[in-house]
Amino acid sequence: MRDVRDQAILQHLRSSRAATVSELAQATGSSIATIRRDLQRLDHAGLLKRTHGGAVVSDGDAPFGAVESVNRDAKERIARAAAESVHDGQTIILDIGTTTLRLAQLLRGRRVTVITPNMAVYEVLRDEREVHLVLLPGDYDRVYRSVSGFLTTESLRLIRADQAFLGVSGITEDGDLRDTTLAQVPIKQAMVAACDRATVLADHDKFPGTGAGRIDLPRALRRVITDAPLPGPTAEAFARHDVEVAIV
Repeated sequence: MRDVRDQAILQHLRSSRAATVSELAQATGSSIATIRRDLQRLDHAGLLKRTHGGAVVSDGDAPFGAVESVNRDAKERIARAAAESVHDGQTIILDIGTTTLRLAQLLRGRRVTVITPNMAVYEVLRDEREVHLVLLPGDYDRVYRSVSGFLTTESLRLIRADQAFLGVSGITEDGDLRDTTLAQVPIKQAMVAACDRATVLADHDKFPGTGAGRIDLPRALRRVITDAPLPGPTAEAFARHDVEVAIV
């Protein structure tokens, strides 16, 4: 049965180039939890590339453009809500991901400082005269169109920002932030440590979420912006940590 399901997942991705966890669950008649486990296993086997909220074909090239179209309306609403919280003159950190990319597009013409490892964000803002753009150093990752590694993490220790906007692979039922890419965990932790207020941008496919990389709920995490009501236990976990949940 698992082999049949694997073939269905891979066939769906070959035809669509990218898909969310819920889309693959519907296509295979499986549960969300089953598909998440399948994607992690197939990613480790090199048969696909696990992304935030779904998967893309693994063809050796950056699949960023394909992922960008997944849950586009939800990402747009989330990004707009995030942009409304950014004030002129602030310094903000933008994480990797397609929702933070949409947020960057909404910051064009704003008098802000943007610090990012996200090469796609750099491309969007590099010619904006009002934006002071700081591109973090690191090893280039063509899959995520970003930089990562020791240089990225250590550079963040020299920085202080007003806000950070983070993406995650998923959020567990008890409110843990997770990432399927272990190399991203110390970078995200450094981003949160470098700011006064952190916000997680997560569409509905991130709940519940899995990932080997675990990021403890930091004190600086103040808000989660999403597009659908959270599972009860997750909402309760955030409430215990005084984390606001904004549904857009």
